[in-house]
Amino acid sequence: MWVLTCICSDVGGSAVPRWGVRDPMMAMLLERLHSAGMTDVVEVEPAPGGLAATAGLARRGDGSSVFVKAFAESPSDDAFAAEAEGLTCLRTAGGITTPTVVLATPDVLVLDVLHPRPRDEAFWEQLAHALARLHTSTTHPRFGWHRDNWLGRRRQVNTWEDDGFTFFARHRLLRWLDEPRVREALDAADRAALERLCARLPELLPDRPACLAHGDLWAQNVLATADGTPALIDPAVSYTWAEVDLAHLWTTAPPPEAHGFFDLYAELTGSDAGWRDRMPILQLRQHLAVIAQFDDDWGAADQARATLAPFRSGRRQQQPVADQTAG
Repeated sequence: MWVLTCICSDVGGSAVPRWGVRDPMMAMLLERLHSAGMTDVVEVEPAPGGLAATAGLARRGDGSSVFVKAFAESPSDDAFAAEAEGLTCLRTAGGITTPTVVLATPDVLVLDVLHPRPRDEAFWEQLAHALARLHTSTTHPRFGWHRDNWLGRRRQVNTWEDDGFTFFARHRLLRWLDEPRVREALDAADRAALERLCARLPELLPDRPACLAHGDLWAQNVLATADGTPALIDPAVSYTWAEVDLAHLWTTAPPPEAHGFFDLYAELTGSDAGWRDRMPILQLRQHLAVIAQFDDDWGAADQARATLAPFRSGRRQQQPVADQTAG
């Protein structure tokens, strides 16, 4: 839930980081790096976009740079190990480009630096092919993951389930109801509506196999390598429905140049024509996660309530689900 972006200026046709005055949070990152053995780091500059953690660009004595991320108070000793594992699995199992993990300790995560994505349609076409390949080549008989990992500062429970509807209801939706901010944002009728929606998931969503999914694929977690290849950051991986990734991209304001991404992805994966209708239900998980973690939820509570509104009475008519043979 943050953006891994290099602040760059063009010097002689190449991108060079701009280093500024160190602030207290950057001093914390520098101390964490030195404590972890990276004593050649001489300066850390803030990286924009961080939400759950503090992020920076660290300049080493040889002039090279790495990305560094840390929590002021870590939610768990395994948070960065789980994230590093997710990056590696996406790359090795799914062929997705991710930053190389330089160092992962309980206190700090260090990665190769990536770059802002180019603003052209060809980039998003490449991403459509990469994501389709990930989702179609990593199918799994069960839903979950061998360990819990983290979505921002909250634990993502990945207990194995044989049934995708049970997994999504129990571990991606209902698990948020006990969070204090969620209880404050959603009244009793909203919470009851969520329970009704979960009970009716087999009527509302197609029965699809699990596959390896990024798990936090909003547009700001899509960056690029130096040569413009799409690269993904900040995963919360599990074996789940492919459309969980699609929903997150669809509902988080993708840029205009991404307009062809979704149709191409649908063509490559054999998705049925009704996939757009399912996006609000699948994105409920992310809305609830945002509500749970931030005082300013950027409209997530309003969007969640809008999706839940038809279920408040318990009389919602069944919507058509996808052709079960599609994909």
